[in-house]
Amino acid sequence: MKIGNIDLGERPVMLAPMEDVTDVSFRQICREQGADMVYTEFVSADAVIRNIDSTLRKMVINPGERPAAIQIYGREVGPMVEAAKIAEAAKPEVLDINFGCPVKKVAHKGAGAGMLRNVPLMLEITREVVKAVKLPVTVKTRLGWDCNNKIIVDLAEQLQDCGIQALTIHGRTRSQMYNGEADWTLIGEVKNNPRMTIPIIGNGDITTPEKLAEYYDRYGVDGIMVGRASIGAPWIFREMKQYLLTGKIPEISRHEKMTLLRRQIDESIDRIDEYRGILHIRRHLAATPLLKGIKNFRDTRIAMLRANTKEELTAILDHIENDIFPALNA
Repeated sequence: MKIGNIDLGERPVMLAPMEDVTDVSFRQICREQGADMVYTEFVSADAVIRNIDSTLRKMVINPGERPAAIQIYGREVGPMVEAAKIAEAAKPEVLDINFGCPVKKVAHKGAGAGMLRNVPLMLEITREVVKAVKLPVTVKTRLGWDCNNKIIVDLAEQLQDCGIQALTIHGRTRSQMYNGEADWTLIGEVKNNPRMTIPIIGNGDITTPEKLAEYYDRYGVDGIMVGRASIGAPWIFREMKQYLLTGKIPEISRHEKMTLLRRQIDESIDRIDEYRGILHIRRHLAATPLLKGIKNFRDTRIAMLRANTKEELTAILDHIENDIFPALNA
């Protein structure tokens, strides 16, 4: 699959953009584990043009995480064009436009998935951003606003006509948020539309290597984007890539997985500070499948998620690795 001149190979597996998740450290780890391309947290066009430091930091891309895309969102043409030019200066391989974020503070202000209720403005923004930058521009969106307005088949053609070079579709409507099961049938319909010539990337509920391979075969998409299943489990990309190549899931030890989580903690603290770095990483610790299903683990889990210092958190992880994990193998 190619986005512009960027060759991601056959059946690429990509890290989806996720707010408060896909920071620079996590992106690089996911690339090392096999993700073929990674996306930044989405950045507000308004915040970019106001030079908000916390937003500009989200656009810093390290050499080890490339190819990488910066994703921007907004609701007005002018700020989106200006933000696109600023993002281009950060030298990502791709510039992605977010027309899919369903959260109320974004969508109900007309940005993100809110654009699904104002298609003419969505198309105008897309055309103007494409004209403003030399980078390949892509779009990520949803099936439609709600179950009565699943417009993606026609919308995909319109977005392609605006000059985008790939389209990612999340298999839910905005009103579904992240509830229910993602419906890939319309994603497949877009891919099988003979008028579509750009790559179609599917997204939604890809949680295992087996499901990844099944959906590639069933829907024929050019790429698949993995989001929530990677939180606290960056090694899922190694599992998925190896399964596509060999039909087997590689064995990754608990120690190796814990080492990756510890690295995330260290890099989060180094990047921010001890207290806020630990707060940031709690989402990964809470979600990681490495620590799920362990009997009598409740008190340890609570202590881990309440730890406020690196010393305290390290002691708890040492206890898990040295005492709890060996007991599981006994």
